Amino acid sequence: QVQLVESGGRSVLAGESLRLSCKISGLYFSSSSVGWFRQSPGKEREFVAVISWNGERAHYSDSVKDRFFVSRDNLNNIVNLQMNILNPEDTAIYYCGASSYSGRDYLSLANGYEYWGQGTQVSVSS
Repeated sequence: QVQLVESGGRSVLAGESLRLSCKISGLYFSSSSVGWFRQSPGKEREFVAVISWNGERAHYSDSVKDRFFVSRDNLNNIVNLQMNILNPEDTAIYYCGASSYSGRDYLSLANGYEYWGQGTQVSVSS
């Protein structure tokens, strides 16, 4: 059974940092691309970042580029999202997804992922 479990979400003040983690089990982790998306009430799920299966390539949305950084630990099946200089517009539920596919454009879409976690809430107040 494939499981993705996000953790690390909480309430912070604008300008602070936060690190989210995604623990994956039940699939061949080291061959999977892993992405982060977020969703606010009334909005569609939005692409945040994706990291390739070997960790050598990462791609970010314009809204988080140079503030957020994604990394992976293939020994422990964990993908982390380091979020810096948070602002209220970053408030959302953050989801990680796993995909057996590759391709930056394809993995910027939620449909490119076969498995999802349950999400973790991040709230940023000014």
